[in-house]
Amino acid sequence: MTCAACVARVEKKLNRVEGVSARVNLATGLARITHPPEVGVDLLISTVERAGYTARLPSPSPATGDEDEGGDDDGDDGRERLVITAVLAVPVLVLSMVPAVQFDYWQWLCFTLAGPVVVWSSAPFHARALSGLRHATAGMDTLVSLGVIASYLWSVYALYFGGAGDPGMRMPFSWLPSAEGGTAHLYLEAAVGVPLFVLAGRHLEARAKRGTGSALRALAELGAKDVELKGSGERIPVSSLRTGQEFMVRPGEKVATDGMVTEGSSALDLSLVTGESTPVEVGPGFRVVGGAVNSGGLLVVRATAVGADTQLARITRLVTDAQAGKARIQRLADAVAGVFVPAIVTVAACVLGFWLGAGADPEAAVTTAVAVLVVACPCALGLATPTAFLAATGHGARLGVLIKDPGALERLRRVDTAVFDKTGTLTTGRMTLVETVVAEGRDAADVLRLAGAVEYGSEHPVGRALVAAARRQAGGEPLPETAGFRAVRGEGVHGRVEGREISVRSPRAAGPLPDTLHEGLLRAEEAGLTAVVVEIDSRPVALLAVGDTLRPSSGAAVTKLKRLGIEPILVTGDGSAAAQAVARELGISAVHAGVSPEGKSELVASLRAEGRHVAVIGDGVNDAAALAGADLGIAMGSGTDAAIGAADITLVREDMAAVVDAVLLTRRTLATIRVNLGWAFGYNVVTVPLAATGWLNPMFAALAMSASSVLVVGNSLRLRADGPRPRRRPQAAGRVPGRSAVPRGSDDLSLR
Repeated sequence: MTCAACVARVEKKLNRVEGVSARVNLATGLARITHPPEVGVDLLISTVERAGYTARLPSPSPATGDEDEGGDDDGDDGRERLVITAVLAVPVLVLSMVPAVQFDYWQWLCFTLAGPVVVWSSAPFHARALSGLRHATAGMDTLVSLGVIASYLWSVYALYFGGAGDPGMRMPFSWLPSAEGGTAHLYLEAAVGVPLFVLAGRHLEARAKRGTGSALRALAELGAKDVELKGSGERIPVSSLRTGQEFMVRPGEKVATDGMVTEGSSALDLSLVTGESTPVEVGPGFRVVGGAVNSGGLLVVRATAVGADTQLARITRLVTDAQAGKARIQRLADAVAGVFVPAIVTVAACVLGFWLGAGADPEAAVTTAVAVLVVACPCALGLATPTAFLAATGHGARLGVLIKDPGALERLRRVDTAVFDKTGTLTTGRMTLVETVVAEGRDAADVLRLAGAVEYGSEHPVGRALVAAARRQAGGEPLPETAGFRAVRGEGVHGRVEGREISVRSPRAAGPLPDTLHEGLLRAEEAGLTAVVVEIDSRPVALLAVGDTLRPSSGAAVTKLKRLGIEPILVTGDGSAAAQAVARELGISAVHAGVSPEGKSELVASLRAEGRHVAVIGDGVNDAAALAGADLGIAMGSGTDAAIGAADITLVREDMAAVVDAVLLTRRTLATIRVNLGWAFGYNVVTVPLAATGWLNPMFAALAMSASSVLVVGNSLRLRADGPRPRRRPQAAGRVPGRSAVPRGSDDLSLR
């Protein structure tokens, strides 16, 4: 496919098959097809072939760059054909345009050099034009082929019958069509210049389109190629690794697949996968992602997902699906391009008839008609939107923003209300120690060490938070052994540590508290924190408050969204105290606490009924209905499969700044598309009348046509360079509202 008219033709053929719905993307060469089971892939491929094209199922890793992205059929973007054409065409252009270097019989040398260009260099254009003729359709290649043949045939007439073959003939060059002294003008420069400039334009266009898809190929290259199994020391291909097998990850190596650390501790660089540049500390029990780079010690990892089930594979699949999609504005451009080429052929025929009927010189009439054919450019129309979306989705993947569908970018532009879930979205979703209050004469570090030791055997989230805090404080030293551990449901845990009876229990079961601890309890309740009392030998000595910490980027993200004209609303199933604490810290005025999953969905529906355009940002199963019912759903990459499945955009990196990046990227993308379409439509509106009225030489028309496509693709590439940059993750672990935390409550076809 070479232009939007090709896209329209393939879509029309596929959509005529009963039960089939097809979307074809010019920039990626992919068709996204929904079809009933009885319609097989062979039928779909044969349908494309009947339209005059070839098709095949894409390779298992479509991001590897094996697909031809609009290059010529002779491979390597037609570079060899372009070089040979340039060698033959440049002397013709120089001799035709510079009278001072013309010599006797120069025109016959040009004629000899032009022959291979017209026949061999232009063969792809002629072949596709002939194929279109057999299928009663016309595309960009039809215009080029007609222009080249007409220019060459007129030159043949001029040489043999019009006096242009005389030995002493000299030909001044003008960018306007002309005939000098009654001698028929040669247009060999147009016959060689048109294919030269079109081939050069398509070569640059293909390279630029590969640039827009570079993020997808980078994703395919992130994964490790082989892996060392634990124990045997044998290295096997990653494709042979199975779930449950344990493998080694040495310093500097990539984690082969998603899994859980069973031995060792290290820091993992996730920048290639999520865009986070700060290494993440991991140890036994931590989940790791395939593609992460081990920056520290030796790890033993048990594989929990392999192949297509890994996070990296899901990311690649999401980006591929997005780039194969088509936005509403693109469908409009394709519809226009579908009738563009037949209209231009009609205009050229009318122009030829008009000038001949008006008594103009036949040479000038033919030249004017050729210029109309050559200058028209449906390529720019077809590339204006998909190349911008291609660049945007690729750049979004590097930012940790995965866009499922180009339509999501259009919908995000209109969003004026952002509904945030609290737990796991604005907060980390993990309980951490927030405050330690100790009775007079007690050492806080010693109390935390003893509490962590007795909680070591607990599975309760509060207990795990205390153990994590104690281990961080110990700096790698083991916690004391606990004897006689027992857990009492609804009360707490008890055990004997270093000869003392240690209890960590709820304040309700602890009895009267000293004034210091009682005041700490009141503060914790006001902030909505979960408090526990530590007793040593049945005497309360400390109060520990734990809560769910805010993500470090949440506050800045909410503030920036307000500046962008988007109103934030907090909706949570947690109690009012916890919700209000978060809202105060983030500056959110609209708060809905204690809301059920059904209530969230109803709230979104009511906001939309008011005329608002609503985006929902969530991570859990309880958010899935609201995500699906919103104008736009944004899911955290760490969230549940239900939430990710219902969302339009997934944030791979656990950073709320990615929401702001998505909004900014959207606005830049749509601005780029408007510029592209403005240029594509404006170019044709201006140049076609100029050519029809005789103000453009065919060679300059070819140069202008080729430049228009390259400019559109180049403008789209600016999205990669000028868009939001991947951010460094804040070093802080989080903070609590008011203090430091809050409580927790189908088939593809590749087209050529």
